[in-house]
Amino acid sequence: MSTATVIDAQLVKTLREKTNAGLMECKKALAETNGDVEAAVDVLRKKGTIKAGEKSDREAKEGVIAQAILPGAKVGVLVEVNCETDFVAKNDSFKAFTDDIAKKIALDPKTDLEADRIEAFQKLKENLVIRRHERVEVTGPGAVAAYIHTGGKVGVLVEVGAKKEETSTTEIFKQLVRDITLQIAAAHPISVDRTSVPAATVERERAIYVEQVPAGKPANIVENIVKGKLDKFFSTVCLVDQAFIKNPDQTITQLVAEKSKELGDELVIRRFLRFSVGEQIA
Repeated sequence: MSTATVIDAQLVKTLREKTNAGLMECKKALAETNGDVEAAVDVLRKKGTIKAGEKSDREAKEGVIAQAILPGAKVGVLVEVNCETDFVAKNDSFKAFTDDIAKKIALDPKTDLEADRIEAFQKLKENLVIRRHERVEVTGPGAVAAYIHTGGKVGVLVEVGAKKEETSTTEIFKQLVRDITLQIAAAHPISVDRTSVPAATVERERAIYVEQVPAGKPANIVENIVKGKLDKFFSTVCLVDQAFIKNPDQTITQLVAEKSKELGDELVIRRFLRFSVGEQIA
């Protein structure tokens, strides 16, 4: 078997894992792009073989996502810790270790965690990697909240701001923030709103949608079709444009506006984090 054939076979395998597309479709797409996997993904999308988001972004890793919120809900942390086996990932000692790591980072983002990692390694007999962590600190009125989903495989941290400090202590506010964390875990947005979607991502989507329009359509018709597709794309990836999972007739923007009115305040989703075990990190 030649080196080129081995490389080609590996590229096909990689593309199939990323897209779940058929063998021949992947081979043709790679041939068109001279082996460029990411460009081949776009080719498959332009042909309608796959849609936006229909690709795997996970690596073969075990582990959990842990969270910590300090009293007062002004500081929150998400951390991903990887291990070698699912057996250890479900171990109570491992979960206690990850929870402790999250709390230490929340208290001191510069804390040295290596001694804790080595101690846990000696106890669990597996290589442990503190893969990533992020700490969010609220400035001004508002609060952070976290949610861990599916046995620690997905974690969410969100910051919601207000104009009045007392707002964040109300049950209406707390329930809203809980609902938003559930939304992020289930609906997997990539940004808070349209303005925070990278320009390169928007242009990539636009180029694909233009290619999907049948040839011969007038320019104004093409633009209307593309605009409609972009609006649908934004309603999928932008948190505030998404349909609320508990009431699909209402968007998250409408939900936040409703609760703002009830509280006599102006609420805003400032930022969020969503970690999934093993996902690729840009």
